[in-house]
Amino acid sequence: MSEPSPDLAILRGYELRLLRCTILSPPPPSDPEQPSDQTSPTHPLSPLISALLTSIESGRYLEALTSADANRLVFKLTDSHSLDDPDRVYSDLLRRVESFICEEAEDNGKDQAYRVVVVLCIAVAALLAFTQSNLTGPLEGLPRCPLPMEVPLCDEWDNWARNQLMAAGSDLLGKVYNIQYIIYAKILVMKMKDLLFEGSLSCAYGIRSLSWWLARVTFLHQRILDERSSSLFDLLHVFTSETLNHFGTLEKLTSYWGNDLRNGEGSTLVSVIHLEAGMMEYIYARVDSCRLLFESAEAAAGVKLSVTGVLGFRTIHQVEPKAQMVLLANTTSSKSGALCSSESPGPHRYDSIGRNDISKHPSESHEASDILLTPRLVENESDSGVISDGIQVGGTAADPLSAIQQAVILAKCLLIEKSTRHDDMQRWEMAPYIEAIDSQLSSYFIIRRCCDVLRIRWESRRSHTKERALTMMETLVQGINDPSPGVADRIHFCYGIYIPTVSALRKEYGELCVRCGLIGEAVKIFEDLELWDNLIFCYSLLEKKAAAVELIKTRLSETPNDPRLWCSLGDVTNDDACFEKALEVSNDRSARAKRSLARSAYNRGEYRTSKLLWESAMALNSLYPDGWFALGAAALKDRDIEKALDGFTRAVQLDPENGEAWNNIACLHMIKGKSKEAFIAFREALKFKRNSYQLWENYSHVALDVGNVAQALEAARKVLDLTNNKRIDAELLERIMTEVESMASPTNSAMTDDEDNFLVCGTTNAASEVGKSREAEHLLEFLGKVLQQIVRSGNGTDIWGLYARWQKMKGDLSMCREAWLKQVRSYQGSDLWKDRDRFKKFAKSSLELCKVYMEISSSTGSRDELLSAERHLRNIMKQAGSFADMEELQHLKACLDEVKLKLDCDSVST
Repeated sequence: MSEPSPDLAILRGYELRLLRCTILSPPPPSDPEQPSDQTSPTHPLSPLISALLTSIESGRYLEALTSADANRLVFKLTDSHSLDDPDRVYSDLLRRVESFICEEAEDNGKDQAYRVVVVLCIAVAALLAFTQSNLTGPLEGLPRCPLPMEVPLCDEWDNWARNQLMAAGSDLLGKVYNIQYIIYAKILVMKMKDLLFEGSLSCAYGIRSLSWWLARVTFLHQRILDERSSSLFDLLHVFTSETLNHFGTLEKLTSYWGNDLRNGEGSTLVSVIHLEAGMMEYIYARVDSCRLLFESAEAAAGVKLSVTGVLGFRTIHQVEPKAQMVLLANTTSSKSGALCSSESPGPHRYDSIGRNDISKHPSESHEASDILLTPRLVENESDSGVISDGIQVGGTAADPLSAIQQAVILAKCLLIEKSTRHDDMQRWEMAPYIEAIDSQLSSYFIIRRCCDVLRIRWESRRSHTKERALTMMETLVQGINDPSPGVADRIHFCYGIYIPTVSALRKEYGELCVRCGLIGEAVKIFEDLELWDNLIFCYSLLEKKAAAVELIKTRLSETPNDPRLWCSLGDVTNDDACFEKALEVSNDRSARAKRSLARSAYNRGEYRTSKLLWESAMALNSLYPDGWFALGAAALKDRDIEKALDGFTRAVQLDPENGEAWNNIACLHMIKGKSKEAFIAFREALKFKRNSYQLWENYSHVALDVGNVAQALEAARKVLDLTNNKRIDAELLERIMTEVESMASPTNSAMTDDEDNFLVCGTTNAASEVGKSREAEHLLEFLGKVLQQIVRSGNGTDIWGLYARWQKMKGDLSMCREAWLKQVRSYQGSDLWKDRDRFKKFAKSSLELCKVYMEISSSTGSRDELLSAERHLRNIMKQAGSFADMEELQHLKACLDEVKLKLDCDSVST
């Protein structure tokens, strides 16, 4: 492979330095591995780029954003610039950026690439400043507008930026600080990407890390939203795929940056890429894709994680050791890179909250709880057989792990949270991963913060540790604004580890306060975060709902163009005019307002209006989980079968565990006569709604329609169990009996006897007949159990005939006779001779009873059976004069003649 040109190496070195700001600590100036720009061919923009990179690396993002040279060259801002319309200002900035990159460049290659790096540095500075304000802290020290100009109407500019972000189809999650910074970063990076796509930039110096930064900007946009956005998901999928295509393997990474990579840095970058891609799949609940990406990150980080059991103590007063789940981390030294202790000299050391308190105050460490933060493991004896190498829990970990390995551990912990049932066992499965990070002597700020959040969520659900969790959460929230560690030290791994935003963390704190009974404290938090729905809930608990309404109206008088306020007011007052106002101020972009109007229309019975509103709302954000189900329900009420089927289908695509949606899909397929599709949908529905006898009933009919007699019988038995033998479908059992009789009939078994002259065909047919015979025997036994269950319960008045037919198939004519006799007696009564339908059933049962009498007489030679048949038939003829025109009565007369003939023959022979 040919050596890259010096300028190309310098440009890629700039890209690498930008990425290192969010992953690794920059080396000291004396580091021989640090590339020197002075010894390479220089470009007029190199000093500016170096200054911008130095500011970003040291966490001085505002210094990079307000760089006089950058703004003079790129944006050419003047004091006379109009500041009335933010949309026009940012559009003008983009035109100046395009002019700076494309029109003012000396050539179409190298000079353009340097100019792209300048703009990229400004965009990254804006992104990291927004990350500082909403993810890592501290929140102070940044103006509300990222542009190097005085903006007198910051509130209006913020409202404009808020509407731009909410155009993705979701409201923001609480208060977002310095909201214009992410808009600024996004439009700059997107503009450069568009120019590269359009061919305005030369591909020879292509800045491939643009896709990576675009993925980060878009992912951060999603994280500050209250709901998942379908439009952002599509963008994330594109940008993440491009990033993985460029840097997804160590070979691709090495071929791009070559000797600029430090020892082990390539593996770390590959692992980070897969972690960030996995986090995107995690937030959209795509568990399988997330697992694959996390496994790739684990392999690239050179660590193999597994959980094992070791004896230990969980509480202070525990006497006998019990088995404790601990994490075993087997590391590969060649891939592990620098350990966290060497990566983090001094400023990067950050102890978890509880652990730091315990080390300082050992006597007071368990005042809130006697549960240990990490289990104290039993000392391993020489003959114990317990391997201690790699165990990452219990005081101090056996081996220190690198930062990327710790990040992988937390990622696997998050995967457990997403992919398993939300119960107490889930938290205990996550515990070894949390305790493994707590056992590390040194970790990055973000890693510790994520670990503490996971621990708080776990311990807040346990009565013995809830108080400690509340204390830890309070300390964690207060630590957002602590000056130490510094800004640059907090930013590392902030995109590869999923931690809640500042507003989301404070919201969790408020919800924890509510669970602990601290309603007043929660009210203050929710009001400050502008979480109006949570605030209304708290006031409702305090029986002060009117106070919440007044507070929202007061805020509306100050900010009348906030659609979230109008929607919250509409929810509490049930006034559709509020939702219509929300649509007006949001330029018809408020998905929440449309959903509320759709629900209101449905409740009023205006199903077509509701359907149209749901379609409009889902067009804004197709990932709202309950929206497609509601659309299907409205369409079903409007008799739009195809739209209803589409809505329920989209619902199960988003939530495969929605049993109601699966059931509705199956019922719609039944209506359309598609039994096979209905059968598949019912099977899925029954995985989640196994106690619905109506669902089992429908499933039994569809199963029989597709020829699955065994499943139909299983469903029928399930209905009996769920209804205590009170729900009996005689028509279904009649169809099943007919199928079983057909399978067990001798004609079926003899159909292929003529082909036995051919050896091969004969052997094949014999094997097939054996299989059919076994299936018929199994179904016959299964059917008998169901019928016996019914007749023993005393509820099966119409089942005795089926039971008689089953006994006949078993060859027990005596029991068959008794069953038919009970069936006949069940129809007898004073109303029999007045009800034609009842007499029809009575006549058929009587005919079958007399046939059994004659069959028994023929096999045993008993005359008594024939006499019983004659008496029964003569008695019917005497009383059935009103039914002389019925065909069933004629059949009974013919049977009586046959019985008389047999009696006469028997007398002659005697």
